[in-house]
Amino acid sequence: MTKLAAILDQIDSGSVLLPEFQRGYVWNRDQVRGLMRSLYLGYPVGGLLTWETQADGSLVRGAGAVAAALRVLILDGQQRITSLYGITRGRPPAFFQGDERAFSGLRFHVEDQAFEFYAPAKMRDDPRWVDVTSLFTQGLEPHVGALNAHPQTRPRIVAYLERLARLRQVLERDFHEEKITGEDKTVAVVVDIFNRVNSGGTKLSKGDLALAKKCADWPEARAAMRAHLDRWEKEGFSFSLDWLLRNTTAVATGRAEFGSLDAVPVASFQDALEAAAGYVDVFLDVVAGRLRLDHDRVLMGRYAVPVICRMLHLAGSDLADGDRVLYWYVHSALWGRFAGSTETVLNQDYETVRRSGVGGLIGALERWRGGNLRIDGRDFEGFGQGSRFYPLLYLLTRVHGARDFGSGLPLNGGRPGSPASLRIHHVFPKAVLYGAGFGRSQVNAVANFCFVTPGFVDGRRSPEEYLGEVEARHPGALASQWIPSDPGLWRVERYLDFLAARRELLAGAANAFLGQLRSGLGRTGFERPGLEQPGLERPAELRAVVAGDVDEHRDQVMALVAELAEMGCADPAVDCEVSDPATGEVLAIAEACWPEGLQPGQGDPVILELDPAHVDLARLKEIGYEVFTSVASLRGYVRRRNQAAAGPAIELR
Repeated sequence: MTKLAAILDQIDSGSVLLPEFQRGYVWNRDQVRGLMRSLYLGYPVGGLLTWETQADGSLVRGAGAVAAALRVLILDGQQRITSLYGITRGRPPAFFQGDERAFSGLRFHVEDQAFEFYAPAKMRDDPRWVDVTSLFTQGLEPHVGALNAHPQTRPRIVAYLERLARLRQVLERDFHEEKITGEDKTVAVVVDIFNRVNSGGTKLSKGDLALAKKCADWPEARAAMRAHLDRWEKEGFSFSLDWLLRNTTAVATGRAEFGSLDAVPVASFQDALEAAAGYVDVFLDVVAGRLRLDHDRVLMGRYAVPVICRMLHLAGSDLADGDRVLYWYVHSALWGRFAGSTETVLNQDYETVRRSGVGGLIGALERWRGGNLRIDGRDFEGFGQGSRFYPLLYLLTRVHGARDFGSGLPLNGGRPGSPASLRIHHVFPKAVLYGAGFGRSQVNAVANFCFVTPGFVDGRRSPEEYLGEVEARHPGALASQWIPSDPGLWRVERYLDFLAARRELLAGAANAFLGQLRSGLGRTGFERPGLEQPGLERPAELRAVVAGDVDEHRDQVMALVAELAEMGCADPAVDCEVSDPATGEVLAIAEACWPEGLQPGQGDPVILELDPAHVDLARLKEIGYEVFTSVASLRGYVRRRNQAAAGPAIELR
């Protein structure tokens, strides 16, 4: 048994730390309140699992460059100990990675014996709300004086002081500590133990495990990778640590399995990481310059990128056949090449690249698709920004220089001083379609989307009213955005016919452009990292595409996302395509998706799907998703979960 005060002192001295392979702090305020409530009442809060090992700072987080020494690494109990350290010390521990607001500002009500976080309107003038951190850092004396000086609290001062003293006594709480020791306990063995112990908590991915092994020899590995991820984030592209590691693995080993990194020396891994990051830079430049996919929302098929990194690495010099690479990339994304058994397919494509280059990749993709890579109008039947064909619509709009309905000017971003953003416009406005009885998926069909500049605000008039005016002001603008020229199709009663006609026009434009890419006539060059690439800069001012004509559903979803963030939930992917891991089939285009659980690494993946008639709910549940079909049900679930974590009100004695 070890007292909490001793554990916290050991953290201060640097002898108790966190293993590098652990994820960061993910608790929310209700979990912190629940922990303090349980400690105050003397309830069980669980023991600690630690690993005693010789470590020189390479295996641990927050130790810095220090000599090898016997250290105790927390395996199970990070969230609890981190919370208690933050509350009692008024700062996070050295190994902290997360949001310290989860444990900052906790108050204790000396009358109700309740724990809540600071709310100025409620607590500012009420001396009964005691700052818990101040109680631990400054002691009882300042609070005795404050409570004794106030006429409202003076009569109850004895009871209040007893409760504050009782709260401070949590530092004397004994924690049962189970320790893993022995030279045979390697990182791999300990990570396996960690995952078994945390079967209901924060788990490690295969990528976490592989990176943990590398961190044992190169402690700065995570920081080096995060630096690249942060750089791309600032440029408008959000990638995960696992994704960058996947690209690095492709460069280092030519294999998809993270385990293949075990045999890679640390110096080679460092070189592979920097090379992979450079290849990703080249890819983003080319895709933005040639395809105009210049922000995160429209960057399709990101799991095709490791194949391109492998191709660039094997090329050994400039890869001039870039248009054909882009042809393969777009088609692999459109058909969900990597949506199923990712590692199996990646390995197949790595081997194909080695043997026969991009020509072999295209041939393999054609065989996988039954010989058909031609886009049909029906392929544009998807709905929402999560559809695989939404980025293709954006691509066509940009590369073909489709013209704005308001100004008549091209939307390809080629003019200096061009507008800072585009927005989605519904050709048939939502209000018109909902008024005519169409459902959400029909209203938000990809074939009903086009792009305009923010200055165009004709969002509620029917197409038969405003499209003719657009054509009169800017002849050819409608055709440039593939709007059927027959005015009869602009009537709301012909909406489904309009969609069918526009889908065919979009398919024709897509096939024509992709055919140009396959011919290789454009001669786009993928150049090696470090070489100049004139004309392929990613224009920062064009990355943000603002969704226009926001409807009630999206308003509700975004309000819910903001509310759940306040409750400690992670930011979700919005309008997220969810595919079957076995077949690659699209099961849903969810309004919001938390693939790692509402809190990272905790619980099952969660999706919010407001149109359940168009999804395979049974299959989603079978593969482990918790599915909510209304904003209210998800909000209620999170509130109940958080309330359970915080615990019921304390019964007064």
